[in-house]
Amino acid sequence: MYIIITIVFYIIGLFLLYVVIETGVRKGINTSIIGKFMEKEYGIKEDRKSFLDNDLDND
Repeated sequence: MYIIITIVFYIIGLFLLYVVIETGVRKGINTSIIGKFMEKEYGIKEDRKSFLDNDLDND
């Protein structure tokens, strides 16, 4: 029983770590000088939406 709970908490922790790193990298690239240059020069902008983008702060 304890092993199952440990595995579940481990998976939840990994998922939260993934969300934090993914959000930080995405915002870091978009606000960097190179990211702004690429968006301005080439019109490259990532508009892909994920289910993580829809949160209660947007309502």
